[in-house]
Amino acid sequence: MRAHPARRGLLVPEQGRHARDGRLYLLPAGLLLNRGTLSEQYEEARRVALRKWRLSGFIPYLQANTNTYAPPEVLRRVYEKAAALPGAVMLAVATRADCLSDGVIGEIVRISKKIPVTVELGLQTSNDLTAERINRGHSFAEFRDGYLRLRAASDPEISIGFHIINGLPGETREDMIQTARDAASLFPDMMKIHLLHVLRDTPLADAYEKGEYVPMEKDEYVSVVCDQLELLPPDCVIARLSGEAPEGILLAPAWCRRKIAVMNDVDRELYRRDSWQGKKYAPQAQFTEPSARAPEGENS
Repeated sequence: MRAHPARRGLLVPEQGRHARDGRLYLLPAGLLLNRGTLSEQYEEARRVALRKWRLSGFIPYLQANTNTYAPPEVLRRVYEKAAALPGAVMLAVATRADCLSDGVIGEIVRISKKIPVTVELGLQTSNDLTAERINRGHSFAEFRDGYLRLRAASDPEISIGFHIINGLPGETREDMIQTARDAASLFPDMMKIHLLHVLRDTPLADAYEKGEYVPMEKDEYVSVVCDQLELLPPDCVIARLSGEAPEGILLAPAWCRRKIAVMNDVDRELYRRDSWQGKKYAPQAQFTEPSARAPEGENS
């Protein structure tokens, strides 16, 4: 199976009721919108994939923006259309935990009766000070509430994953590790671990060019990822250890372009430590209220 990202032109909360300046590291809305309909995007991606691999099924991935930020009746049409695409065996929906009203959750549950669904929630960090700094627009308590309501309404056909980002401005190593610890306490089915990319035409790019933000070095990133893996549940699927930015948009760091090398370095570091995912996992661990954490000093 292979996931195919698609964009449906849905808004993000920064453009609507939570409107401010947008998140620090995101490109302006619309800059990455694919041309063409959902069906056209999917078919083009499917043709490319079939030229490379022998595949038995595909996962339409509603990835960009916030794919629950619309009236339930609009989402129903989008989800139904995506689920009916040729060869689709699962639907993936990326969104925010603060955009999960009861009506929206109802639509996710409804479509899961027809096709398995993965909902990916952008956590990024459990530290509310960092969340405010990057303009995420909601607290960890709100994230936890949305996740738990979705989990309570879900059945085995819905899996829920989190995205976290290492290297956010002002975060310490312990902040990043605590995010993994807090995420583990919620028992996600899947986790994607990202490095913060400096993308052109973003507020973060301005900070980087002024010397006000310094990206993580590869060795530091690999070490933090291994610390995080040790804390995550052993049966949590790790769907990503390093992301990628579109060609021509990434400013820094250059080393993250070599994803396979990063993954190999993570393997080597775990081997060096005689360690593995879940080695330090504590099933009964209580999460630390992020707002109560005292800052330990800020990185660049």
